[in-house]
Amino acid sequence: MSGTEITTSGEQARLERRRANQMRIAAVVTHVAAFALWEFLVRAMEVPRFILPAPSEILATLGSRRYDWLGNSWVTGLEIVGGYLLATVLGVATALLFSWSRALVVAVFPLLVTLNMIPKVALGPLVIVWLSYGITTNIIITFSLCYFPILLTTVRGLREVEPDLLDLVKSLRGSRWQMFLYIQLPGALPYIFSGMKVAAILAVAGAVVGEFIASDRGLGYLMIQVQAALDTPAMFMAVTLITLIGIALYMAVLLLEYLIVPKDARMS
Repeated sequence: MSGTEITTSGEQARLERRRANQMRIAAVVTHVAAFALWEFLVRAMEVPRFILPAPSEILATLGSRRYDWLGNSWVTGLEIVGGYLLATVLGVATALLFSWSRALVVAVFPLLVTLNMIPKVALGPLVIVWLSYGITTNIIITFSLCYFPILLTTVRGLREVEPDLLDLVKSLRGSRWQMFLYIQLPGALPYIFSGMKVAAILAVAGAVVGEFIASDRGLGYLMIQVQAALDTPAMFMAVTLITLIGIALYMAVLLLEYLIVPKDARMS
């Protein structure tokens, strides 16, 4: 590679980093401006706090101990991450079994599709009867929402692997596990992460729905409690914390994808 090509490549990389930084700054400025406008309009129009509180009133609820923000956030975060990780592990494992057995796909996959069509909220009362209230119940509800997207994308990713590579491993008497670890998994990683990003969004919804119907702790449960007292600032704060937990999970998945999957192989 010539010196001119190296210089051009370096300049292009710097330009890309500059554009990325500009986009981050623009996103921060947009959010700050939106909150400032929100604060101004609520104050100027004297909107009652039980209808739409100002951002400053929402932040003020963090200083109140009666909401136990840290404890409730921990419970909700545990339900989200627990159900999500369980769905990721079992989703990839099930897809691997499907890639090894065509008969298993024919026998089990239609059943999984049928189960996925059942509204998870409708199953809530049954889950309570089977498992009672608690974190475990909400982890299972979260898992039920996250499992199928990861399974589908992983199955597709495993099918996209070049057949010639699989034949090569077989000719070298490689085991199924070696075939998966060295050939199938690297090729399927972009698809797996695509499903994981979708599931990260669903995980937040699953945990909150579970807390609405089957919990005595967590941010979703707290929202139900403060709703009766028309404590709208606390409701907004609970929604904000739930959103931050979801963003943190999504960013963790993006970071893991950045570290593991090559740039040219990532899916949008």
